[in-house]
Amino acid sequence: MSEASVKGSGRSRPRSVLLLGLGLVLLLILLALGTWQVQRLHWKEGLLQTIDQRTHAAPRPLAEVEKEFASTGDVDYTPVTVSGTFLHSGERHFYATWEGEAGFNVYTPLALDDGRFVLVNRGFVPYDLKDAAKRAKGQVTGKVTVTGLARNPLPAKPSMMLPDNDVAKNIFYWKDRDVMAASAGVPAGYTLVPIFIDADKTPNPGGLPVGGVTIIDLPNSHLQYAVTWYGLAAALAAVLVLRLRRPAKED
Repeated sequence: MSEASVKGSGRSRPRSVLLLGLGLVLLLILLALGTWQVQRLHWKEGLLQTIDQRTHAAPRPLAEVEKEFASTGDVDYTPVTVSGTFLHSGERHFYATWEGEAGFNVYTPLALDDGRFVLVNRGFVPYDLKDAAKRAKGQVTGKVTVTGLARNPLPAKPSMMLPDNDVAKNIFYWKDRDVMAASAGVPAGYTLVPIFIDADKTPNPGGLPVGGVTIIDLPNSHLQYAVTWYGLAAALAAVLVLRLRRPAKED
């Protein structure tokens, strides 16, 4: 063997070891990503099962749901019923779409018998009917009973991609419960129930707002992701095995 060949072989070995080391690190990363997706899959399946059980349960009084929220911090999609009087002058408008049409979900303070308020998502109105005067029939007066789904409050803006809420124009892009209530003109010193309520499909006079707009459609693609990561890991492992079995002279 010539001196040049010996030197070339010597240089190739550290390079091969480095490539194999990098391959093993990448393999561990792919396996970790696959395992993480499996864990997310179990979590998502459990969440979907919980939501299904909750949405098919009988409505519970607000006091019971509040008590559960105080102890667990989670009552999302729990059926609830509550009675009170709407403060229509304080309705807040959350930008939304419904069945392909742009508009707003109308959040209205509901005054309870104990003096507190809860924000109720009464449902969807088209963009050009944002002004409540154009849908006066739906502004029900007197004491009403609302049945719907409890919704957890958001601790913060869910995404930096969302625009900031335009409080002056009464257009909200994320449900900032405290700001919505504070800008609604409720009496000073009010106490706010810590959850939202999405009203059910019970028709409002005049047909607006359209209730029952809660979207329960959580994507669950974690299995596909797990298969993808594990598949890449298997392919990489095969490449590494072939590389290790390669005759040294081929280097």
